[in-house]
Order: sequence, then structure tokens, then C-alpha cells
Amino acid sequence: MTKRSAEEIKKFVRERYAEIARQHTPSCCAPPSQETSTCCSPSAQGTSLAQRLYSKEELDALSADITSLGCGNPVAVSELQPAEVVLDLGSGGGLDCFLAAKSVSPQGKVIGLDMTTEMIQLARANAKKLSMENVEFRLGEMEHMPIESDSVDVVISNCVINLSLDKDAVFREIFRVLKAGGRLCVSDIVTHGELPVEVRENLEQWAGCVAGALEEKVYLDKIRAVGFIGLEVAGVSPPVCGGETACESETLAENKIASITVKARKPK
Repeated sequence: MTKRSAEEIKKFVRERYAEIARQHTPSCCAPPSQETSTCCSPSAQGTSLAQRLYSKEELDALSADITSLGCGNPVAVSELQPAEVVLDLGSGGGLDCFLAAKSVSPQGKVIGLDMTTEMIQLARANAKKLSMENVEFRLGEMEHMPIESDSVDVVISNCVINLSLDKDAVFREIFRVLKAGGRLCVSDIVTHGELPVEVRENLEQWAGCVAGALEEKVYLDKIRAVGFIGLEVAGVSPPVCGGETACESETLAENKIASITVKARKPK
């Protein structure tokens, strides 16, 4: 798919999101924001990405400005129940974790997993600010999750699985950590056409959640292949982006980049 090594891509993506985290961590000496606006970065325009992905009621319930780096709202369609255990892959600053925590009640638990130390620190700071006691954040990679097998009721993820070069491993790990009957609900970027080589080889496009996107059918087949059943496409739409973005370019528009939300479950 690409001549670039997995480690090269992972290093670039980690450094890019570490910088975004640093820019959104309160500090008297924080660097000015100069990140490239992408499908997975905050909007540079008046309406924030969070305001376009989440309802006013959802954001008001948190009473805090938590940066969104996603392309959908998987929590809204995940049908979370009180006392459930939820795992959020690529949890970033914690927005989806905090929304999920509201739904599962204090008796439930939400685990945020992220491979970037700076994002974990930001999420923990946000959790402290919100007094969220049923949320924890763990440093780790989704291809090798530091999560016990058969321990999670619901796995959510928001525009993150596309960043992995080994999506088969990610879906196998999701299946492993879910309890029997557990549910998967993820939003992600997919394609409806082949991406140009110059896009696949571009590290900026990898960090922008575009270069690693799979054809929709391939993405769905990978979910089925590990054993999930009841696969449902809950929504397909143009990606929600901020400012002048990679996914708004003429070349990518021709390839029909799309934001997709998928639901499935592990057999009982």
C-alpha cells in the first residue's frame, strides 16, 4: 500500500498529535497553534469541529471546551447502558470518553487508550477538571492493547483506525477484548476509489486521516473476517473537516473520501 515503513508513519503521526496536545494543554509558555488543519484536527474557522459533530446538549453537559479530533460521533449511536465498560481507541483529549461516561453512569467505566503520551496527559488533565471519576486513560497501541480479554462491553473509536498500517490486528484486538455479545461502534474515514500514490506516500495525509483510509468494502470485510456479526453501516457522509483541508482537495474529492460509522457485535 505504501513504501513508507510502519515505524516511519507511526513516528510522524505520534509527533503530530503530541504537538496538537501540547497546544491544547493550558500553559503560560504553550507554543502558538500552527498545525495543518485536517480531518483529524481542530477547525480553524468560527464553528469548532466539536460543534459540528456533537449536539449542543452533549457539549453543554460537559461544561468544558474539549478539542475534537474526530470525523463522527460514535457515542451518539452506540446505545450505551448504565454500568457498561467502554473502551475508546485513540481517545485524544477525552471528549468521547467523557460523553460515554455520562451514559454509563458512575457504576460504569470508560477506558481511553492512546499511543501519545502528551494526549494521555491532556486527557487526564481534562478528566480532573471535569471531576470524572469513572474514566481512566492508558498509554498503548491499538494493535497490542493493554486490556484484558473479554472485559469490555463496547468499543468505540473516532477517526483513528485509519491511522494504523495493521488494521487486521486492530480488529482482532477489538474482538479479543470484547465480552461475548459485546458491541463495536466506530467512526472512520474510508474511500470509494483508489487513492493516488502521492497521497498514500504523503506523511501529512497520513496524519490527516486520509492516506491510511481503506476502500469501504475492504474495511467492512476486515471487520467481518475476525468474527463480528450484525454489521451495520449507521451513516456515511462527506468528512467533517476544518478550514482548508486535505480531504477537500480536488484530487481526493474525485476519489470520494467519506466518513462512515459502523456498528457490529461479537457473537454470544
